Amino acid sequence: MTASRSDSLVVLFGATAGAYGAKLGSDERELILLVWQVVDLPGKKVGTLHKSLVKADNLELSDQCREVSGLTPEGLGKAEPLDRVLQQFIQLVSSDLKVLGRSSYTLCSDGQLLIRQVLHPETSKKNFLLSDCFYSFYDLRKEFHTCYPSSAAVKDQTIKTMAEYLGLGTDETEEDFGVWQVKTMVAIIFSMLSESCNHIFTEPETVKYKYETGPCSKSETVDNETVIRARGLPWQSSDQDIARFFKGLNIAKGGVALCLNAQGRRNGEALVRFVNSEQRDLALERHKHHMGSRYIEVYKATGEEFLKIAGGTSNEVAQFLSKENQVIIRMRGLPFTATQEDVLGFLGPECPVTGGKEGLLFVKYPDGRPTGDAFVLFSCEEYAQNALKKHKEILGKRYIELFRSTAAEVQQVLNRYMSTPLIPTLPTPIIPVIPPPYTIATGSIRDCVRLRGLPYTAGIDDILEFMGDATADIKPHGVHMVLNQQGRPSGDAFIQMKSADKAFMVAQKCHKKMMKDRYVEVFQCSGEEMNFVLMGGTLNRSGLSPPPCLSPPAYAAFQTAAVIPAEAALYQPQALLPAARTPQASAAAPPTVTYYPAQAAQLYMNYTAYYPSPPVSPTTVGYIAAPPGAVAAAATATHTPILPQPGALVRMQGLPYNTGMKEILSFFQGYQYAPDDYNGLIQLSDQARSVLQAPKEWVCL
Repeated sequence: MTASRSDSLVVLFGATAGAYGAKLGSDERELILLVWQVVDLPGKKVGTLHKSLVKADNLELSDQCREVSGLTPEGLGKAEPLDRVLQQFIQLVSSDLKVLGRSSYTLCSDGQLLIRQVLHPETSKKNFLLSDCFYSFYDLRKEFHTCYPSSAAVKDQTIKTMAEYLGLGTDETEEDFGVWQVKTMVAIIFSMLSESCNHIFTEPETVKYKYETGPCSKSETVDNETVIRARGLPWQSSDQDIARFFKGLNIAKGGVALCLNAQGRRNGEALVRFVNSEQRDLALERHKHHMGSRYIEVYKATGEEFLKIAGGTSNEVAQFLSKENQVIIRMRGLPFTATQEDVLGFLGPECPVTGGKEGLLFVKYPDGRPTGDAFVLFSCEEYAQNALKKHKEILGKRYIELFRSTAAEVQQVLNRYMSTPLIPTLPTPIIPVIPPPYTIATGSIRDCVRLRGLPYTAGIDDILEFMGDATADIKPHGVHMVLNQQGRPSGDAFIQMKSADKAFMVAQKCHKKMMKDRYVEVFQCSGEEMNFVLMGGTLNRSGLSPPPCLSPPAYAAFQTAAVIPAEAALYQPQALLPAARTPQASAAAPPTVTYYPAQAAQLYMNYTAYYPSPPVSPTTVGYIAAPPGAVAAAATATHTPILPQPGALVRMQGLPYNTGMKEILSFFQGYQYAPDDYNGLIQLSDQARSVLQAPKEWVCL
């Protein structure tokens, strides 16, 4: 067993099949050589020098390794594997200690790389445990700098520079590789033990046996030089898996924070906080090391980023996480009526919860409504494994998902739900500016073209370049990129031309012309057909097909009723709405008001109440902030229809995936508007008005 102050040192040197020196262990190559010798500190005597080759799983050697070590794959093929070499190491060290009459020892290596970056990571991957002696060691470079403060900085030290500083006359070429290094390190130690220095080895470096979980407060100060971001993690990885990836390095208590996406699911990233900057720098050397079959990217991060993810202020969470060294399991999909007794009964006696009801934490909205999530504490891995076996078992009428979780994930989930307002705040009012009027075409004149097969990286600038001289014939704001249900480019676009003749010329000239590495098909079409597709329908050789959620008769009633997102609809210009097909359509229209964007902000049109996630058409229409008085004055001057009051249109974000129509209507109970409230904003047919008058028939998104 290693003592804090031992009477012997075991000077240890090693090499891998890859990089050597300052990059040792950075390439994940396996250990191929160990050389060691016991040093009796009080008696200033040494034991036998031992050299042992290690058989690696991959015997291919780098050019640098071949040149420096002189080893060959053939020679290594006859050696013992690492686990047996380490067993022999323990036995031979114990034997040498008996000969010298000593009982305790501590390892001493040239720097930290051999212990932290080679031995611990490799044995962790090969699933065998290191002896206790490998969790405590002296860094000869640090000890040397302490003994000789005027020597070079620790990071610049090598065995050779330390020997030269002391004037030790040793020739590296006279000894085998590894033997010279150990003999020189022993000579350096004896110089430090001389009467002129009388150095004492008292404070060894330590390696943590296991990762310690714990809460983190937003009021804590986190050093920017101690945090990294790991990217590319398997979605099912836990904080213990990440700690194992960084085995050999000391992670701060509660220092692993798994990042979640907007839906509360892990996004493959984590922020990791180490005990000091030295450990962080070593962690950065593990960039693109592997966790299973995946390589993990490692980058610098800041303390502020870590606190955003892991920090919390809730006393309830702090109390829940105050029970240290517990295994945390996240339950998702619980019935909203589930109680603590229901959860404990679901888990059963084979996986008892730590503290009973105190080991449960239900996640709730700010108004106290349950979210369907809960966190559970277990005192040991066995109980947690039993709980995970209940993944997707039924509680009530719902199946329950169970995952490993972390203290940081508890904080994130609670922070996200507790800080989310019930109804998002509407944006700053917008100021109308009167530019040349434009409208989105709705007629049957074939003055539009459709581009199909665009590269997914293509933007409006690429389309304008593709059109060439014909760009002069495009109507203002006439380029409409079609996005898919995920909001990404679909490869289609529509362009409004100034006339049908111009559209015909463009279709003839640009059809199957190359854009980047793809040819693009160009077809002439009408504004009505364009709007049909933007509303979610399809346009192909068979003709028009209505949006999937509407039957053709229903679609005919609604196809002219474009609904604008809440962000743009607070003060809605009539110019953005298609003209109603009524006998009064030819009457004088009120002055149009459009909005120019700040820095080309994009407005997403055609989000209708009748299609869950249709393709959308961003235009260059936008808005800029203005005082309420300016908005009111502009609206009065132009007689532009404006919503009767702020908040008449709202967008709901963060709905649970299982939310139904009844839940939404219940949520807005007492807030239904009469259809007349919409007369000045959106032109409604009788069928649309009947839908609004009968909420029970709404089609919920």
